[in-house]
Order: sequence, then C-alpha cells, then structure tokens
Amino acid sequence: MLPGVTRVATKVPLDRVGVIIGGGGSVIDMLRRRLGVSVRVDSTTGSVTIEPMSPSTPVANLLKAKEYIDAIGYGFSPERAERVLEEDQVLVVIDLKGYVGDSENHLKRIKGRIIGEGGRARRHLEEITDTYISVGENSVAIIGGYEEAEIARQAIQMLIEGRQHVTVYKYTEKMMAGVRRRKPKIL
Repeated sequence: MLPGVTRVATKVPLDRVGVIIGGGGSVIDMLRRRLGVSVRVDSTTGSVTIEPMSPSTPVANLLKAKEYIDAIGYGFSPERAERVLEEDQVLVVIDLKGYVGDSENHLKRIKGRIIGEGGRARRHLEEITDTYISVGENSVAIIGGYEEAEIARQAIQMLIEGRQHVTVYKYTEKMMAGVRRRKPKIL
C-alpha cells in the first residue's frame, strides 16, 4: 500500500465473485485502467479490497470502484454496473427485510409485486425512470441519476406498501415529467 493513502473494503456474495473478477480478470483490469485502482478479491470470503495504484489517484475513484463492485454484488451485470462510474450516477439500495421482517412468504410476495409478471413491472419502472433496477434475495438496487433513482425508490416503496401498479406508474410518470422540465435541454 502507498504511504498515507487509504484503502476501501467491501464484501460481496460468493456467487458474485466470479462476475466481479470477470473473464480473464477483465472487470478488474477495466477498473485498473479507468480509475487507477488495484482490486483484490478473496474468493473464499467474498471480501474485496480496493487500493490506489498511485498517490495521485483521487479518493473518489476508490469510492466509485466500491460502488461499482457493490452494484455487481447486488446482481447487476458489469455492463449495467458501469453506469455508476459516470459522474452523476448513484447506487441506491432498499433493504426489503426492513419492511417484511423474517417472513419468507411476505418477502416473496413483495418481490413478486416489484418484478411483476414476466418482469414487466420492473422493466416498466426502469423505462419510466431511466434507471436500472435489480431485485435480489433481500434487497432492491437501483442505478441512475440522483433524482431518477430517488423517484424509482419511492415507486418501489409504494409497491411494497401495497399501492396498485397503475397508481405507482401514474405517480412515477408525473414525477419524471417534473424532472424533465427542470433539466436543461442539450442541443
């Protein structure tokens, strides 16, 4: 480790370790090239350590690399997770256990509402909010712009609370129309 420089650690599910490493180490190589960070993965525990490759590597790059690895851990593909590396993109995670407790049946029902028949509800929310949504074992993760991810989080919370899908879609479309009005048009 470089003198005076920090390191960042995170942990991922063991079944996602191979995805984080990538074929032939491609994901780790991409992080090294793009962010100037070194990534070590312990495939027996799922522990990941991220360190700067030089003293000039910004701390923000370590945090972006952690967010990227966390996104893959939450079920996103490396390609979709790359979106968090962009400047104005965030990863938002909703812990479903906090809403349903230990009831497996309740958890299954809530996840079913969020995913929808054939994945339609999740896909529709992704399209309306211009986000990526991953429904995991005990959590829902969202990648997108700050406002868009927050609107998607609110929509998912409404589904968890039992609101009808059509009500959630109308609310989401209304909120996104407001975001589009506020954002400057790029010509």
